[in-house]
Amino acid sequence: MAQLNMVQAINQALAQEMARDDRVVIIGEDVGRDGGVFRVTEGLQDRFGPERVLDTPLSESGIMGAAIGMAACGLRPVPEIQFMGFTYSAFEQLFAHGARLRSRSRGRFGCPMVVRTPYGGGIKAPELHEESTEALFCQAPGLKVVVPSGPYNAKGLLLASLRDPDPVLFLEPTRLYRMIKEEVPEGEYLVELGRARVARPGREVTVVAWGSMLERVLKAVAGFDAEVIDMLTLNPLDMECVLGSVKKTGRAVIVHEAALTCGVGAEIAATLACDGILFLRGPVKRVAAPDVPVPLAKLIDHYLPSIQQIQAAVEDVLKY
Repeated sequence: MAQLNMVQAINQALAQEMARDDRVVIIGEDVGRDGGVFRVTEGLQDRFGPERVLDTPLSESGIMGAAIGMAACGLRPVPEIQFMGFTYSAFEQLFAHGARLRSRSRGRFGCPMVVRTPYGGGIKAPELHEESTEALFCQAPGLKVVVPSGPYNAKGLLLASLRDPDPVLFLEPTRLYRMIKEEVPEGEYLVELGRARVARPGREVTVVAWGSMLERVLKAVAGFDAEVIDMLTLNPLDMECVLGSVKKTGRAVIVHEAALTCGVGAEIAATLACDGILFLRGPVKRVAAPDVPVPLAKLIDHYLPSIQQIQAAVEDVLKY
């Protein structure tokens, strides 16, 4: 079994699904000739041709609108937005049209597309290149939001997303693109959307994370008897998995790199307060970024949740 990084795993998933289903079309800025800004689509235009891997003008709204039209007409487009911060100019297309096309048409039309975009901080890039605003998109009924945490689940989640009948926002943690390698089966396999996984079993505290924060959490809890939950899908949330873990441990810490206020962690904490209050032996702790714009390179390491902050939150909740 090959050892692949996330870039290679995602590229493999795209190639396999394009070979299996000729309705799959990739569109975006520089996705063809250059293979995308992070080279995730490298080689796909040579293999499948420019009519299936289309380089577009610099217009995120145009890319998203074209993809929605393609999906409504029977294709399965995969629009790539170069960075999550660039999705804001396409937000209206996705939120007001793509996510609600099935509802608006009373089931006559679907919008089977996967919007791929790198997200998150830690690469010391310019403004709008390190955003983590997933909660904005979780507010869009009809839109699934998926966040892999490693090469293995990146491939399986992407294949499952490509076969979903409705739109999926697929957030790829930029910091992890080439950081870690895992064994990835060469053949196809699906990782079910809407299901979290236990990344590390434990008995004393539940730590919930997703995307690039999972790698940091696993390092932070090395000296604790902590159970780590990797959410994988943020809309819909698998609260059954989280509640089952907290029922066992009695304590919860939620870690994400998005800003603290109104982040997905707040929704998880609220659900624990409503449905898991009798399981809890202490307050739910959140470790997140401060409520400020994502800073530039010199401050980004102070902005992202650190191993020390995660450890302090775990130690604090273990006192109860």
